[in-house]
Amino acid sequence: MSEIIRIFDTTLRDGEQSPGCSMNLSEKLALARQLERLGVDVIEAGFPIASEGDFESVRAVAKEVRGASICGLARTGSDDIERAAQALEDAAHPRIHTFIATSDIHMEHKLRMGREQVLAEVDRAVRQARGHCDDVEFSAEDATRSDWEFLVEVFSVAVAAGASTLNVPDTVGYTQPVEFAELVGFLRERVSGPDVIFAVHCHNDLGVAVANSLAAVRAGARQIECTLNGIGERAGNTSMEEVVMAVKTRPDVFAGLETNIRTSEIYPASRMLSTIIGVPVPPNKAIVGDNAFAHEAGIHQDGVLKAAITYEIMTPQSIGRPSNELVMGKHSGRHAFRERLKELGFDLEGEAFQLAFGRFKDLADKKKTIFNEDIEAIVADSEIRHDDRFAVEEISVHSGTFAKPTATVGLRVDGEPKKATALGVGPVDAVFKAIAELTETKSELLRFHVNAITGGMDAQGEVSVTVSADGRRVIGHGADPDIIVASARAYVHALNKLAWHMRRRDASEPRGI
Repeated sequence: MSEIIRIFDTTLRDGEQSPGCSMNLSEKLALARQLERLGVDVIEAGFPIASEGDFESVRAVAKEVRGASICGLARTGSDDIERAAQALEDAAHPRIHTFIATSDIHMEHKLRMGREQVLAEVDRAVRQARGHCDDVEFSAEDATRSDWEFLVEVFSVAVAAGASTLNVPDTVGYTQPVEFAELVGFLRERVSGPDVIFAVHCHNDLGVAVANSLAAVRAGARQIECTLNGIGERAGNTSMEEVVMAVKTRPDVFAGLETNIRTSEIYPASRMLSTIIGVPVPPNKAIVGDNAFAHEAGIHQDGVLKAAITYEIMTPQSIGRPSNELVMGKHSGRHAFRERLKELGFDLEGEAFQLAFGRFKDLADKKKTIFNEDIEAIVADSEIRHDDRFAVEEISVHSGTFAKPTATVGLRVDGEPKKATALGVGPVDAVFKAIAELTETKSELLRFHVNAITGGMDAQGEVSVTVSADGRRVIGHGADPDIIVASARAYVHALNKLAWHMRRRDASEPRGI
């Protein structure tokens, strides 16, 4: 019998804390459904007390997803735990995840608490959480810089109070694989309890989050906390796809161990996240990058043609990576389009599906070949958000060698059509100035990135922009065969995200482990 390594996905919580990677409610629900299809054991849906938006997101995911455990993060404060419990009331499998810092650095400078005070907080918080649900996880924040003997005390108190999962976070990405494995082994020997599972939560500041997580598994940890594409604060978190495929590809090293992940859903999940947050996956990213299965060197190509195993240790199909061959065209109907969306990990219904299908047909009239990347871009740019304030209706640009770039833009603002004309140093600048006038935004454009989604003269242009206002940074994404239109869509997408956050802004936004 194989032993299961539980996959605890925190893309919706720790991943979303990555600057510019915030998601609105509909986006979180779509990603949560994909995580359920992926087969993750636990979805950490958010930090309920952080804001009203986070509370609503956790509550919505708890209602929607019935297979995986749904987790809400909470500090040891009584109000945090009560708020998490309220958000999880409708969950089929609720989990409260409470944490407190245990390193001398954090206790002295952040908590301003002594060890006895921390132990008392752990006992009270875990007991309070157990009063609301049977599944309670406790984390010792900054565990890898904590005194090992004190960690034994802390975890022992947590187990006695009712915690069944003990998490050892490398909060600042400081530890190395050998010492992390030693720590996990030490804690497993010294802390006992019925059916207690040790978990690890690693950050990637020194580039070893995946290595640390795998070393911990070899030392007996049986839950890995991770995110899709490795997103997260600072340098990110443990990459889910990398640890899962490492375990699957190397059964000789991880003998008798496996995960519940349906690996054929990895690539669709990665692409869905990328399109939602507007952050492209680096081409050289392990497992899901565009170059992960590309071979350019002649000797590699020769080997792969003779036997793929010479240079491919896994197949593209094993992670659900679709072919880039032509699969759709202007004669394709709704049924074929819906099936292709499902293969790519998207589940659109109603108005969202109709809008995406309409854009697909429009694109098919302009392009000879429709690639999967084109369809992904259509979905990302066509997703219906009923609370969006702004929508692009028309764009007209006059520019050239002897012409002053001029743009006329028509937007729907809060349901009302508006139009403005502006001059710029270039056509994109003119369009953005007209949009800024119509939306009355005071935001600052920090980054503008253009990418061709596929090859060919008729390729769609994919634009991502990073915009900042009032300390909030968001990323907007847009795609269209006309790069000016794509730029406008990306800018408006970003402004809609800012507007959404402004409506739901809360004075306090506590961070987690």
